[in-house]
Amino acid sequence: MEPLPLRLIGWVFVLVSAAALGIGVLILYFLFRSGGLARRYAAQGIFNDLALVVIWVAGLAGGIGVLQGKSWSLWVLEFFCWVLCVLVLLTSAYRLYDLRKVPDKIPGSWIAAISGILLLALPILAFCGGTIYTLHTEEARRVLTG
Repeated sequence: MEPLPLRLIGWVFVLVSAAALGIGVLILYFLFRSGGLARRYAAQGIFNDLALVVIWVAGLAGGIGVLQGKSWSLWVLEFFCWVLCVLVLLTSAYRLYDLRKVPDKIPGSWIAAISGILLLALPILAFCGGTIYTLHTEEARRVLTG
């Protein structure tokens, strides 16, 4: 397998992380405006949202670090990729587990859920795997550690 270009890795993680943070801020803003934010935090607390913000900030920082050639970006971006892989796998498993509550009257619900998981989860897992592989190459270590 050929390693991915470091500039591509950096830009993808910067843009995707910035978009995720922006969308998250918009969702929280609209929840606040509608009065749903207080109900949300009363029901589940603020920890989940703060954890997601920290994770996406790590992805943004790792991408910026790769673009600037910083040595710390190796472990930050690898940490982000592992966490993102775990979150994608857990979310996929939860969605499939949740389908057992859906009545059998909905035709194709399993097919739609599995198709959606494959369409979204596989590219994310593949890119994160490629990124981790690339970060472990000698070329990446040489470029990013000086």
